[in-house]
Amino acid sequence: MSQPELLAAYFTLAGDVYPYGPDHVSPFSFQERVEAAAKAGYTGIGFFTDDVYANVERLGFPEMRRILEVNGIRHIELEFLIDWFLDGERRTASDGVRKLMLDAAEGLGARAIKIGPGVGADINNPTEAEMTPNIPLMQDAFAILCQDAAKVGTSIAMELMPFGNVRTVDVGLAIVEGANQPNGGLDIDVWHVTRGGNDYADLARIPGKYMICVELNDANADVNGTLWNDTAHHRQLCGEGDWNLKSFVENVRNTGFQGPWGVEIISAVHRKLPLGEAADRSFQTARALLD
Repeated sequence: MSQPELLAAYFTLAGDVYPYGPDHVSPFSFQERVEAAAKAGYTGIGFFTDDVYANVERLGFPEMRRILEVNGIRHIELEFLIDWFLDGERRTASDGVRKLMLDAAEGLGARAIKIGPGVGADINNPTEAEMTPNIPLMQDAFAILCQDAAKVGTSIAMELMPFGNVRTVDVGLAIVEGANQPNGGLDIDVWHVTRGGNDYADLARIPGKYMICVELNDANADVNGTLWNDTAHHRQLCGEGDWNLKSFVENVRNTGFQGPWGVEIISAVHRKLPLGEAADRSFQTARALLD
């Protein structure tokens, strides 16, 4: 049996940046991160849109792709698109990011674009309407987004989020099954699945074709402050928290998922580590879980 392949999600190796922070551009160079990922054993890496284009200005897509290829990094994931099913000003802004992400997916040969469900304009204080999914609307918008992605050879993975309008496996499945696109499915992150109150056994019900991305991390049993504070600052390395990650992995494998397995450590402690140490520790702890 071949070793499972691992992908370092963006914030795992981005250094001292975090979601919704003042800046999403890594202080580490593109080449430094790719080389650190490869040296640790990763065969995949993720990038945030802002960071991609900061490096496009310096390097251009052809050179970025060359750096990935010479380091054996063959799985690329991009994040993060929100508001893709709305209208008005938020949709206009989303469409601008959408075009950038599709262009980047084509330029880098990305396997997937990760997208969010509906979230609040104020991430910590969503309204009831923002937390209530319009499933038919989201099905239609997801289908169109997948069709756009197919034109550049990539897939769309929608993440479940406990502070969003798609918190459960059932609602997520309703959207992607209703959209019925060959390149559309879910992003199953253990943090979001666990904090959303999903039973890991529910994951085994997901048809394998909808398992686009899977992300590993760990956390304490109790939420640290708000859900947003917990997810953005207090994730832990695999095996260093309280969750039954072996059960999560077993149920994911029961869907037929083969990888690559994402490793997403968004942590105030982890992001301060030297790049090489962040790469090595995140890789080794995830690999131990999967062995």
